[in-house]
Amino acid sequence: MPTDCQNALSAALAERILVLDGAMGTQIQQHQLAEADYRGERFADWPQDLRGNNDLLTLTQPDLIREIHQAYLAAGADIAATNTFNATRVAQADYAMESLCYELNRRAAELACEAAQAVATPERPRFVAGVLGPTNRTASISPDVNDPGFRNVDFDTLVESYTEAAQGLVDGGAQLLLVETIFDTLNAKAAVYAVRTLFPGDDAPPLMISGTITDDSGRTLTGQTTEAFYHSLRHAQPLSFGLNCALGPDKLRAYVAELSRIAECAVSAHPNAGLPNAFGEYDLGPEAMAAQIREWAQAGLLNIVGGCCGTSPEHIAAIAAAVDGLPPRPRPEPRPALRLSGLEPFVVTA
Repeated sequence: MPTDCQNALSAALAERILVLDGAMGTQIQQHQLAEADYRGERFADWPQDLRGNNDLLTLTQPDLIREIHQAYLAAGADIAATNTFNATRVAQADYAMESLCYELNRRAAELACEAAQAVATPERPRFVAGVLGPTNRTASISPDVNDPGFRNVDFDTLVESYTEAAQGLVDGGAQLLLVETIFDTLNAKAAVYAVRTLFPGDDAPPLMISGTITDDSGRTLTGQTTEAFYHSLRHAQPLSFGLNCALGPDKLRAYVAELSRIAECAVSAHPNAGLPNAFGEYDLGPEAMAAQIREWAQAGLLNIVGGCCGTSPEHIAAIAAAVDGLPPRPRPEPRPALRLSGLEPFVVTA
């Protein structure tokens, strides 16, 4: 990351709560695209269905993706997240499009950068976070209940996949890398290893890490509590550590508060707009969501905040207004200790 951009980001984080954008997939769904829209001219003869491959729209509908970025930035987002949630070889294998992954990531970063640069000013810089999603496979648990020892992906395959994606994102201009919606800590470790190996020097892009607490159990899909999850990945020395997806702000608050208590780095959160209703839609409106987020900010829990599933530019505008003028979370200085983790944290202080 160029020094001037790093300085601008550090200054912005010290001054205020930064706003991350909202859901990309939700906005794409609003357009009710057909199979032909996903294919475009380039992939008109592709041998299998492509509808639902939202990452492909970066190549076939670039104007649409750019417009979504523009809408979120106009709403007040400081950070635009790329349309690359499934742009890895592991995930794109579902569409036999593994060979496109570098291009998907690079072009997605370019589109987000174009939108960000169009509105950035010296007083209000904007940043692009290259998204490294969780993939559709898990390295820690078996997808087959009858064969608990089976794995449908291994660590080295994930590292290779994340390395290619990260290279494309940075080549396209992404200033940050966001490893998000983490349900399996081993997948996240593969992403971190890939990024730190690919960019070992001082110019490495800052890393944002965001996990997912799947339900009221307060654990990730692979069983870790918030604190255990943090201890498992704090060695990566990320710019920020946070939580996103699965839960709305009401249910996610307790876990963000726990993370805020222990994290030496910035804390981020981008919750869903509530839980999905019987039709798979999200009912929590912008003002109601923003009111809850404002209370989080007043309680000193946040450094970066945005929205995940079900959120829109209207949600981000309301959130940006809600946290405007409120100070960012002060970072704690935990006592030196041996911090280990399994499913639960294990901290030795003496």
